[in-house]
Amino acid sequence: MKILLSACLAGDNCKYNGGNNLNARLVDFLEAHEVVKVCPEVLGGLPTPRSSAEIVKGEVINREGKNVTQEFEAGAQKAFKIVKKENPDLIILQSRSPSCGIKQIYDGTFSGNKIPRHGLFASLCIEAGYNVLDIEDIDEIKKFTAVNTGKR
Repeated sequence: MKILLSACLAGDNCKYNGGNNLNARLVDFLEAHEVVKVCPEVLGGLPTPRSSAEIVKGEVINREGKNVTQEFEAGAQKAFKIVKKENPDLIILQSRSPSCGIKQIYDGTFSGNKIPRHGLFASLCIEAGYNVLDIEDIDEIKKFTAVNTGKR
C-alpha cells in the first residue's frame, strides 16, 4: 500500500521549532508499505526552524505578526501536486498544524487553544476525496491498511 505522510512523523526535522514528531509505532508499521513523505511548509519555502504560525481569520500569521499565507498556500499546492502524482491509498497527517491539521488546528490566538478545523494541505486532500487520517488514530490507520491492502 502506498502511504503519504507528514515528513515530521517519519523523523524529518522540519517542524517550526526545528524538531520532528517522530512516531516510532508508525515508522515500524510503515516498513511494510511504500512511503512518500512531504512537508508543505518546507515546500512553500519556509525555513527550519521558523516562527510558529496559526490561521487567523483565514490568513496564516506567524507569532511575530507576519502574514505567511502565501508560503503556506504555495506549500499546500506543491504537496498536493505530489499527492496527485503519487495517488496514495492513504494520507497520514499531524493534527494542529496550519498545513496538516486534520481534526483540529490552533485557534489563531497563540494561546494553545484548539478548534475543529483542517489545515490548508489537509483540506485540499480531503476535498479531493483522498483517505486522510490523523496520526493520533493509529488503530484506525492499522485497520484501514488491513482492510485495504492489495486493493490497488
